[in-house]
Amino acid sequence: MDKNGTFNIIVVGVGGQGLMTLLKIISQAAFDAGLDVKTSELHGLSQRGGSVSVYIRFGEKVFSPLVPQGQADLILALEQQESLNGLYFANKKTVFLINQQETPTMAQTADKAEIEQELKKVVRRAIFLPASNVCQKELGSDVFSGVYLLGYAAKKGFLPFKREELESAVRETMPEKYWESNLKALELAGH
Repeated sequence: MDKNGTFNIIVVGVGGQGLMTLLKIISQAAFDAGLDVKTSELHGLSQRGGSVSVYIRFGEKVFSPLVPQGQADLILALEQQESLNGLYFANKKTVFLINQQETPTMAQTADKAEIEQELKKVVRRAIFLPASNVCQKELGSDVFSGVYLLGYAAKKGFLPFKREELESAVRETMPEKYWESNLKALELAGH
């Protein structure tokens, strides 16, 4: 949290990975907790798998939806290459959760070792998780990998919400037909 008691989250990924779903779940959980919530999204070529960044800020009183440079408490990277786009917002205390997945792009990509080396220059805690592989195996789709990362963040105390609060937010923000898979994704990360 920053000096004003605001918790700052950045979610980075590519279009179609569920960034807006995470924004809705986290925002709803914060709203349900009685907190002021501000959000913003930066869409690149999101319909074409381009870079997308989502900003979520909550606290007693939040004045701007944009996370200042170096002020993120938690960064969720839904694709490991995209994690580098979150570095601008990171500091030594930022927790970085990274889905071990590479989305093929036309841009030159860095491998996991190169990405880890860059992240370690800025943050102490960069955790790579096999979210896509686990969700593909257990749920039949890797689209739930962001919710998996969210469940992991809650379990490890990197997020000021319990899994039950996130489960409630899933039910409030999604059509019922998606509840089971998303709730299972939260639970899978909790083991």
